[in-house]
Amino acid sequence: MKIAVDAFGGDNAPDEVIKGAASAVKAYGVTVVLTGDKSKIEQRISELGVSSDGLEICDADGVIEIEDDPKQILKEKKDCSMGKALALVASREADAMVSAGSTAALVMGGTLTVKRIKGVKRPAMAPILPGESNRYILLDGGANIDCRPEMLRQFAIMGSIYMEKIMGVEAPRVALLNVGAEEEKGRELEQGAYELLGQTDGINFIGNIEGRDAALGGADVIVTDGFTGNIYLKTVEGMGKFMKTSLKKLFYRNFGTMLSSLLCKKGIRGLIETMDYRETGGSPLLGTACPVIKAHGSSDALAFKNAIRQAKEFCEKNVIEEIERALGEKGDD
Repeated sequence: MKIAVDAFGGDNAPDEVIKGAASAVKAYGVTVVLTGDKSKIEQRISELGVSSDGLEICDADGVIEIEDDPKQILKEKKDCSMGKALALVASREADAMVSAGSTAALVMGGTLTVKRIKGVKRPAMAPILPGESNRYILLDGGANIDCRPEMLRQFAIMGSIYMEKIMGVEAPRVALLNVGAEEEKGRELEQGAYELLGQTDGINFIGNIEGRDAALGGADVIVTDGFTGNIYLKTVEGMGKFMKTSLKKLFYRNFGTMLSSLLCKKGIRGLIETMDYRETGGSPLLGTACPVIKAHGSSDALAFKNAIRQAKEFCEKNVIEEIERALGEKGDD
């Protein structure tokens, strides 16, 4: 299996990308194609002292920056490191791709270069988030600001398939993010989506869920529009950083608190690992014709390694074929 990885996407590129790719090759037996400036990649591989076994390099011209117009990924910067990775997947020269670069550009390229699965109205960014008793998936995490009820219905179907196939959750519970649990709550979007979700066979729709309950194990798939979803996502990320910083300050206040931290070190480590995005890898862009994984912008080698693992599992478990079949059965061709 061949995974294309944008070697210059993210805050820690290319070093952490290269180290993560080398680790993934060794751990998962995949071939990784690093896209970007070939001479720089070769230089860093040599200087970092990592093995080049299983690594290929696809030369690319430049990088698409966060501040660039995302549309440039289609024309002016189609030959940049992200653009080359997208092209490799679109031409089926690679089975999947990973990038920690511009989310907006990746969504644009995933939708228009890699293309959509037959029947998918809009691909959705689908981050995997930590919960009290489970990990859950959020769709949409920011790819589609304006949505229609039928799009949220497709998000629910795609999210259910991903959670079952990749995360191993049987009959994943689907909930609609809303301002209250009652059926009549929300805007026209939520009310219309509630009705559609209740009529959709093959998903385990449990009704509305409030933001405060989402992280408490209330559902496995949380469905919403990209505007609301991105606000929710950034709030969860911010609270995670706040909790980590607060715990650190609490336990390092004085000798007594430092001693106390030793007594509960195992529990603290477990909590931190649960909240660590690096353990998941990245967010799949669900709805594209080939697997596209968006790694966190600040990803290190461990995060890139796990994002590559995630891409490999995405291919092996036929998630795209399952989504296409499910949407076809529901008349979304």
